[in-house]
Amino acid sequence: MISPHVRRQRLASELIKLREEHGYSTQRLAMKVGIPRQRISQLQNGHLSPDLDDIIRILDVFNVGERRWEQIMAIARDAQGRGWWEKYREEMGPRQALIADLEAGARSIVEYQMTLLPGLLQTPAFTEVRARADRGAYPEHFDPSRALEARAMRQRVLERAGGPTYEVIIDELAVRRHAAPPEVVRAQLDHLVELGRHRKKITIRILPLSSSVPGHVVPRSSFFTYRYPDPGDPIVVAVDTLLADDVLTDPAMVSPYIDLFKRIQQAALSPTDSLNFLADVAEELPRYPGSHR
Repeated sequence: MISPHVRRQRLASELIKLREEHGYSTQRLAMKVGIPRQRISQLQNGHLSPDLDDIIRILDVFNVGERRWEQIMAIARDAQGRGWWEKYREEMGPRQALIADLEAGARSIVEYQMTLLPGLLQTPAFTEVRARADRGAYPEHFDPSRALEARAMRQRVLERAGGPTYEVIIDELAVRRHAAPPEVVRAQLDHLVELGRHRKKITIRILPLSSSVPGHVVPRSSFFTYRYPDPGDPIVVAVDTLLADDVLTDPAMVSPYIDLFKRIQQAALSPTDSLNFLADVAEELPRYPGSHR
């Protein structure tokens, strides 16, 4: 499934481009098509799941050629999609639902994780601790059990045929400052080492506290970058904040994060050294009950 959120953003850019090519204001287009101006604005902001009849009427106004008509209609149909996460949005948490949407159909995902071990690679035990620890940050109908199921569903994106490549750089702070009981953290670190050594499409690296990022840049938050197979779709950056993720698609706002990730890559340990580092830290912690490693 292609991310409906991303396709809404792509549809928005296509509609704005069409309108500007023909010299129409939003108000003029709304009057010509017979659609409320607010709805046109919502479509252009990517905030609305499109009505295909509305899109057809807009394309008819501009007398769009067959090839472009088919392309825009295909984008609009994708933008109408409802992924599995929509049914459980409140129970799993709107924040996780949005990230699941962005992950859908991605060609590559890169992540800098400053304070927590990465969600796509978390063990169920670690996820459960975090879901219950952060309960106050979620809406009234949030269900930790449902959040745990949703996390497992999201992790399948890395297992499916044709799934994305995934690279995560974890700040040493996230490894050293335990976000779960020590035995749960140890099992989690063992899991990361196992994935890093045996899953070819997963790259795990560590940014040591002692490393200086080129330019003496100091990352201020965790962030994720998503790229998609269609070159016309935007590169998306999601920036981690306290209660939500800011989703950026404007190239002028996305570009600094792409540059920042490249700088962090230069300062990070190699994949091999990173896995050895994680294994050494795990050895310092008590084993999870029942573990034989």
